[in-house]
Amino acid sequence: MFRDIPEDEARATVEAAWNDGIRYFDNAPFYGAGLAEIRMGDALATRPREDYVISTKVGRLILDEVEDVDARDHGEKRDVFKHGRPNRIVNDYSEDATLRSIDDSLKRLKTDRIEIIWVHDVAQDFYGDDWLGVFEAARKGAFRALDRLRDEGVIKAWGLGVNRVEPIELLMALEEPRPDGFLLAGRYTLLDHAHALQRAMPEVAARGLSIVVGGPYSSGALVGGPNFEYAPAKPEILAKVARIKSIADRYGISMKAAGLQFALAHPAVAAVIPGASKPDRIAEDRAAMDEVVPDDFWRDLRNA
Repeated sequence: MFRDIPEDEARATVEAAWNDGIRYFDNAPFYGAGLAEIRMGDALATRPREDYVISTKVGRLILDEVEDVDARDHGEKRDVFKHGRPNRIVNDYSEDATLRSIDDSLKRLKTDRIEIIWVHDVAQDFYGDDWLGVFEAARKGAFRALDRLRDEGVIKAWGLGVNRVEPIELLMALEEPRPDGFLLAGRYTLLDHAHALQRAMPEVAARGLSIVVGGPYSSGALVGGPNFEYAPAKPEILAKVARIKSIADRYGISMKAAGLQFALAHPAVAAVIPGASKPDRIAEDRAAMDEVVPDDFWRDLRNA
């Protein structure tokens, strides 16, 4: 994501996570057109399979033929994975494509099972005005297929992996199928959480489901990075970060600690995925988890 990550650095990052005790690893065919799954499969190949949990995603097939990476149209993430493989990426949320996608992921991940499947990006940020049509195709295809695979014990759980709250609300409003949880990226962070907190999270908690929070640092903006929502951060976002940081500095709290501990504090949240791409980031995230954040910090932050 954003840069050409060397093979040894990718392997070292997974090793650092494992050595830190992390046992949940998320992936997707979309990440580098299969490259992330291949690398993770290699990195975890010698680990006891019963010791860790994998989630990956469906909705995009990775073909053997290649395409012009610069010509890809993937909404807000158009240039995010341009350093991955040049394999052609096809959007397909049908039942047949869902089963094929899982089979392909099993091969790339070098494993015989995947515990959690997220249906990837059925939202407006990727499909614009057509997103409801894409959601309907997934409802008739991927959702029903995954419901069946879960009931048959082939997978443990399924849900949506999205950057928007609306698809989650829409799926929960249906009588069937029956998802187990959701991966919500970028919508439950210190920089952007109002919609999720007021509408989605209470319903998720009431139903006994779970949320995995992705992107707790808002593409890096929260911790001093240049990007927000996979693009250069606008001045108003940088100003908001500065205001939050001034309060954190007053309490001697790192922005990573504030971001991670905020996300994990909600009772509906089962896990958080910071998205480390360097080995030393794992240690930073662990240190942030171990920081003691006083209640007064949260009160001052809310009052501000």
